[in-house]
Amino acid sequence: MQAKAVAKSVRIAPRKVRLVIDLIRGKEAGEAISILKHTQRGASPVVEKLLNSAVANAEHNYEMNPDNLVVSEAFVNEGVTLKRFRPRAQGRATQINKRTSHITVVLSEKKEG
Repeated sequence: MQAKAVAKSVRIAPRKVRLVIDLIRGKEAGEAISILKHTQRGASPVVEKLLNSAVANAEHNYEMNPDNLVVSEAFVNEGVTLKRFRPRAQGRATQINKRTSHITVVLSEKKEG
C-alpha cells in the first residue's frame, strides 16, 4: 500500500528542489521531517509541508501507522515556465525564465525483517 502527495506549480526551480529531495529519499518519515527542519534551503519548507501531507494521507485514507512509513519515492518534474523580460542596454530586452516544479512524494510501509 502506498500513499502519495503532489504539489504542482511550486515557484522554485526543479534543480534546487532536487537537492532537497535527494536528502530524504529512502529515509523513514520521522527522520526525513527532522532532516528537512534542519536543512537551510529555500525548498525545504515546501518539501516538509508536502511530506506532512503525504503522512496525513497515509494515516487518514489508508489507516497506515505513521511510525512505519518510509519515503519510497520522491521526485521532481519541471512545471510550466513563466517567461518575463528585462530591459537591457541599447533598447534590447532579455528573457528571464521563472521555472516551476511539480513535486511528488510517495510513502509506503516499512517491510518486516
